[in-house]
Amino acid sequence: MSIIFKTISYLESGSEIQRRSYHVIKELNILKDFAKYTPVLCGTIPISVDIEGSDLDIIMEVREFGVYKDEIESLYGDLDGFGLTEVTVKGIPTVISNFRYGGFDLELFAQPVAVEKQNAYRHMIIEHHLLLTNLHVRQEIIRLKDRGLKTEPAFAQVFELVGDPYDELLILGTKLGII
Repeated sequence: MSIIFKTISYLESGSEIQRRSYHVIKELNILKDFAKYTPVLCGTIPISVDIEGSDLDIIMEVREFGVYKDEIESLYGDLDGFGLTEVTVKGIPTVISNFRYGGFDLELFAQPVAVEKQNAYRHMIIEHHLLLTNLHVRQEIIRLKDRGLKTEPAFAQVFELVGDPYDELLILGTKLGII
């Protein structure tokens, strides 16, 4: 797992939205309350390609969904927009919880898969690497996102990846030795 993303301390001295994210996550106590599930903030805010309305995506490794769902409902069930759904994502049972707090939409995404093996984390690590090694692309990614593209399709367009952007990003990350 990339060291920088193991904690959220990097957010504390980041952009305004990163600092706000840090405080919201700390206020909610998500990382401590769910420490046994190895929570990791993923998505656009950690890698600074967020746009207006970007949410906080926290992924976790959860094997006992019943206990986890009870914990989520107990802690966040009374928050604005709270919802809890069970779905299957690419053949993997998944529990997704959404709610609003402190001006952010939050999504807690739980799978019985180690966080560093979950696609949200793998995509973020690849995107982070691509941003660090191609400094000129960040603004283009943000521009495409502002026009309505999701993050992975924006990266796929900029890096001329053909096919399913989510899969192609993983293929690129494997070829580059990132994941």
